[in-house]
Amino acid sequence: MLALTLAEINTWIAGFIWPLTRVLGLIAASPVFGNARVPRSTRLGFGVVVAIAIAPLVPAVPATDPASWEGLLILAKELITGVMMGFAMRLVFAAVEMAGEISSLTMGLGFASFFDPMSQGRSSAISQFLTWIATLTLLVANVHLWLLEALAESFFTLPISGRMFHGGGFWDLALWGAKIFSAGVQLSLPIVAALLIANVALGVLTRAAPQLNLFGIGFPITLGVGFIVLMIALPYLATPLVNLLGQGAEKAQMIPRALQGQGQFPARPPPQNR
Repeated sequence: MLALTLAEINTWIAGFIWPLTRVLGLIAASPVFGNARVPRSTRLGFGVVVAIAIAPLVPAVPATDPASWEGLLILAKELITGVMMGFAMRLVFAAVEMAGEISSLTMGLGFASFFDPMSQGRSSAISQFLTWIATLTLLVANVHLWLLEALAESFFTLPISGRMFHGGGFWDLALWGAKIFSAGVQLSLPIVAALLIANVALGVLTRAAPQLNLFGIGFPITLGVGFIVLMIALPYLATPLVNLLGQGAEKAQMIPRALQGQGQFPARPPPQNR
């Protein structure tokens, strides 16, 4: 007759619940897996499937009752780890959204804003368009697979334990947040530069012909120039987007190491199509 002790049952439960918590944290915070348009039951089922695949490979978990205070502390730690890894990739999409906002305001399309279910707020049409471009680029470049690979590796770089976090992980994530502004400005720079030249030309034109109505011809010209430059720049956005998404996946991979206190690691090359 098979006899199981309470300690063995708790170990089995903890060996699945704790990895599942880290997986669900990443899914909830990542921009693609955690998209609000995906039903919650689908996201939960996907997290359970990933946890079932990863749990047998996870190093031995502490022999702690999951319902105890120490077990709940480990549960919170796993949730924070997964959320931080997904949030590192979410900051990349925030940079793309900022590029769209800057482009829209420069073009004069700031009034064309809609509800964005991904960011749970209102964003401009150009911002949503660039976000979908970044999402397709992420899927084509297999960055989502790289993110899942980083999640599986995190259980070895940051094993499940009751040890407290190292503060370097939070500091690295805070510094990574500066990428929103630098990458957002760089991605929107072609449109901003083209519209700056167009506005200077309009200013010279109105000085040469004061009878022209600047407000009547300025908006259609800036709007048309913005769309033309965006159309020309789209084929060249693949390389910076792949590099930016690769840096986000690399940062998600480095966060567990920083939380473990292992320091910085050399950068990996951007992902290639598999």
